[in-house]
Amino acid sequence: MAIITILLSIAAIVLLITKLKLHPFLSLLLVSIVLGLVSGMGSEGVIQSIQDGFGGTIGKIGLVIILGVLIGAFLEKSGGAMVLANTMLAFIGKKRVITAMGIIGYIISIPVFSDSAFVLLSSLNKSLTKKAGLSLAGTAVALGLGLSCTHALVPPTPGPIAAAGILGADLGLVMGLGMIAAGVALAAALLFAHRVAAKVFVDPGEIDEEPALVNVYRPSLFSSSLPIVIPIVLIIGKSLSTYIDSDGWPGYIGYFFTFFGEPVIALLIGFACCLLLPKKLDKQMLSTDGWVNEALTDSATIIMVTGAGGIFGAVLQNSGVASTLGDLLTSSNLGILLPFLLAAALKSAQGSSTVALITAASVTAPLMGALGFVSELDKAMVVLAIGAGSLVVSHVNDSFFWVLTQMTKMGVKTGYKLHTTGTLIIGTTAMAAVYVMFWLLH
Repeated sequence: MAIITILLSIAAIVLLITKLKLHPFLSLLLVSIVLGLVSGMGSEGVIQSIQDGFGGTIGKIGLVIILGVLIGAFLEKSGGAMVLANTMLAFIGKKRVITAMGIIGYIISIPVFSDSAFVLLSSLNKSLTKKAGLSLAGTAVALGLGLSCTHALVPPTPGPIAAAGILGADLGLVMGLGMIAAGVALAAALLFAHRVAAKVFVDPGEIDEEPALVNVYRPSLFSSSLPIVIPIVLIIGKSLSTYIDSDGWPGYIGYFFTFFGEPVIALLIGFACCLLLPKKLDKQMLSTDGWVNEALTDSATIIMVTGAGGIFGAVLQNSGVASTLGDLLTSSNLGILLPFLLAAALKSAQGSSTVALITAASVTAPLMGALGFVSELDKAMVVLAIGAGSLVVSHVNDSFFWVLTQMTKMGVKTGYKLHTTGTLIIGTTAMAAVYVMFWLLH
């Protein structure tokens, strides 16, 4: 009955989102309430679980999500993301456009949403593809898959942050190990883009040069890098400091990372660095009509869905369904593959990687002890397994599928052949990397 209850609950969430077009927040909330009542929790128990699940989850991760989205918004709107892209392109070389676009995607999507980043970089990609005499399919797929790798696996992208918060994972460990898993997935993506996608011709079309943009102010590479590099260094520094013998670790450095390496503080410093990006910091940017307000509006949806995921997890835990299911699954021998398969099923069914990450983490959180995932390393690995699953697969129910195919005029059939197949490859490759790391580090 526990398995049936979980499957029916997940199926109900997916159907409400995909068929009835109900918002994920309402879908998770309604299913949580019904699940609690059907499980015999009673009205008081259900209400308490809603309050504890929502408040506890948002309390841990809400500010981190907001600050991550703020950093991404400032990088995008100030032109800092384009500066990073052009610098990487110059370093790798315009003759290696496919490889360059994949690596650019990998870096830019750490703070910026993959959909927004693809739109932002699309004109640059088309121009370089045209000049190099290449098919747009190869470069666009490399860019799209590169963006997807870090979008699902490396904080401060909201999905991995939310999953880490729900599972109580160390964000520094998730960052460090996530960049390795995403790097392995990127290598597979570039191989696929070179060997398969590049052989399918898609015309980049005529490129409209816009002379007016030549003199537009762009921030320096140094200032564009700071909002990404500083938070990552601080957060990973805090994680590493916990593994160093306190006798050999100078006290003041330990205290420094204990405070400044806390994700909220590190990302707040990253956001402060964003204020160096515009040529002139206009108070309008920080107002209710400016960049900050836009970012807060974008982050609100993610926070609400994350909180609803926390409610779902709390109901599963308090109803006893999770512990019963955990006892059953401990004998399944799926181990780290279980959260991957769960996230992959959710991603394929409803389209959003962020929703798949949050929902899969919410289902997995009450089962962690029963499955034997108790150490900090275990928790980080489960987040990455869920992230890998949330890549499998992107198709017509995913907004990013339509962004990529419409902006490249690739067509749905070609999109399935190249982008959908590509996400299957990077998702399974990332999971293989996670599995190997899990085995080596235990």
